[in-house]
Amino acid sequence: MESNYHTLKRTDNQLIVITHLSQLLTYITGFGGLIVPLVIWASQKDNVEGMDEHGKRILNFQLSVLIYYIISIPLIFVFGLGILTIILISIIAFVMPIINGIKASNGELPSYPLSLNFVS
Repeated sequence: MESNYHTLKRTDNQLIVITHLSQLLTYITGFGGLIVPLVIWASQKDNVEGMDEHGKRILNFQLSVLIYYIISIPLIFVFGLGILTIILISIIAFVMPIINGIKASNGELPSYPLSLNFVS
């Protein structure tokens, strides 16, 4: 009789919340907001219930934010429009991980606005 122990997933909302909040490392290190959630998602997506869906949404959001920043840089020369978009993107990128971390602690799925679908 063979055991299916390796296919069981554990429920760990705290790790999912940490994954959401780790996006805020961008404001401390400048780059950790993409790398840390990627590492947590890649290492735990098969072990933690819901981590795969949360991780994909986090990565899609972080990649979208990066693309929006890159698009905003040339817009700085167009009436300073890029500065406004960078400020707006920065506010959204700071607030949404906190909101979705709270949602994750309640067992809800996250919703990130303006997130492009890179990882599905």
